Amino acid sequence: MSTTRPFSPGDRGHEPSGASGASEGPSGASGGPESSAEPPAGPQVRRLDFEGQSGVVPLARDFARQALYAWGWLPAATADQRAAAEDVLLVVSELVTNACLHAEGPDEMRIACDNKVIRIEVSDKGTGQPAPRTPHRAGRPGGHGMFIVQRLCLDWGVVRTPGVGGKTVWAELGAPA
Repeated sequence: MSTTRPFSPGDRGHEPSGASGASEGPSGASGGPESSAEPPAGPQVRRLDFEGQSGVVPLARDFARQALYAWGWLPAATADQRAAAEDVLLVVSELVTNACLHAEGPDEMRIACDNKVIRIEVSDKGTGQPAPRTPHRAGRPGGHGMFIVQRLCLDWGVVRTPGVGGKTVWAELGAPA
């Protein structure tokens, strides 16, 4: 798993960002969080601004859960689909919690879906470099966040913009078959 590559192989960078909570389709049109039987075609993007918010971890999970409903990942019809949605929510929790514990809190979360992959990005003002603790000690409290992210995700990494403080930690999870 990557901790230095800014994007996964074949990724062309950021999709256009919509307003907080809005979903964008390939044409950039915003849509609400309606639920439908068929997942929307093309990339879908949602952003959550954490400025002035408290209880950011449950807020981020609820925001991601609403996106999963809008994108057809929930309600899950099979155990594999249910597990994939729970993995997304767990990774959201871990990335936002790490920003709270190690980086003065998150600034923004971005979640994007192209029906095959969900990409979660959490931006913060921190200077540290997230990494799984080595060696991983399963029986000890704390220090499991990035290990969990590494185990559940297809890939993950960190994006830094030269001359700008902070970073964006991203993670990608595959859709269930």
